[in-house]
Amino acid sequence: MISSIPKWVGDLFESTLRPNVKVLETSYLSSQIKKIRFQGDISKMNFKIGYANVLRVSETEYRNYTAAYYNKAKAIIDIIFHIHTNGVGSEYFDSLKADDETFIGPSRGKKLYNPSIENQFFFGDETSLGLACALLPLMKNNHHQFQFFFELDEENKNVPKLLGLENFTVFPKDGTFRNEKKVNELPICKTTDWLSANYILTGNVKSVQTFRKVLKHKVTGRIFHQGYWLEGKKGL
Repeated sequence: MISSIPKWVGDLFESTLRPNVKVLETSYLSSQIKKIRFQGDISKMNFKIGYANVLRVSETEYRNYTAAYYNKAKAIIDIIFHIHTNGVGSEYFDSLKADDETFIGPSRGKKLYNPSIENQFFFGDETSLGLACALLPLMKNNHHQFQFFFELDEENKNVPKLLGLENFTVFPKDGTFRNEKKVNELPICKTTDWLSANYILTGNVKSVQTFRKVLKHKVTGRIFHQGYWLEGKKGL
């Protein structure tokens, strides 16, 4: 997905990239997690699971975020942002307040969910919370057996509960999901009940790669994966 474009390209398409939504309200679930509700014309947006919206954060920079919740009739969309100290996108969304206007572009992405599979497993981190929120009502309405695994910083460990997520386990960021041996020791990797589950792995690229490598040798189910960020890189 595109994370930046030359300024002249942005200027060329300025009329189509101008603000199209307004901030209705904001809330911090922790010092690092901010939820923003936007309102605007979202009637033509596709909120398929696995898709993300393009948000403009500067004249040349764009970031991709999954809607945690949307209501086309009310023209509202909720997005959850991971606020950290070293990114133009993070600084921009941290600064947004009620009545500010910004640009949200069309949704795009790839399939991450198969509703025909009974057991559903989800892995992610702070950057995955929005997708988890979008998935929860589908998991419940489609009567799935489901589990959420999150690796989170200490100050964010209560966020899944605050978001109303269910059947989740929170792990500290202690390197567990960078270590194949430790991943192999997780209960999900030892039980035979989840061999044919639908696996959705998101978040940090290295954690996703390690988890996927272990699962490929253990399960028969489909493994969907999407890395959102990698140390030293931006705009994945």
